[in-house]
Amino acid sequence: MTWQSYLTDIADLLRAVDPAEVQGLIDAIAAAWREGRYVYIIGNGGSGANASHLCEDLGKGTLHDFERQRRLKVLSLTDNTPYILAWGNDEGYDRIFVEQLKNLAEPDGLLIAISGSGNSPNVLRAVEWANAHGLRTCGITGYDGGQLRRIAQAGLHVPSHDMGAVEAAHAVVFHHLVTALHEIFQSE
Repeated sequence: MTWQSYLTDIADLLRAVDPAEVQGLIDAIAAAWREGRYVYIIGNGGSGANASHLCEDLGKGTLHDFERQRRLKVLSLTDNTPYILAWGNDEGYDRIFVEQLKNLAEPDGLLIAISGSGNSPNVLRAVEWANAHGLRTCGITGYDGGQLRRIAQAGLHVPSHDMGAVEAAHAVVFHHLVTALHEIFQSE
């Protein structure tokens, strides 16, 4: 594949993302900010890296006044490696996110669950728990969306079966979210 064909494929993929889903995620995060609620972000592998990156960008990149601005409460549950490894080793990898949510989650918080396949058991368990405990859930998916697309209350889907393209498209969408939210937070 040439660089030009790759660029064309990625641009076409981004055009295939539903703008209403993008706006829905922006609105959900803005609502959490207005209400003083936490945003929790989870994912594995490249989606875990995207979760960490999105957390950092939402926490810092949405600021226009470092001293006086009300800040978005945001946590990536992918970042405490010893905690994750302890749960994974002692109780099973499918519990690494749900057990953190049991410690941290508040009703009406927002869980953003990123899974390219939409079928990661640890992500699915966390979304199921969040749905049952009063959190809002948004599944960020690729491929056919998997189970995550069906169980999350809201979603953002990238229609591709190429994991690299899915993760790249997610990153582009996430950078747009940060820009849009920076503008919203500044205007309010």
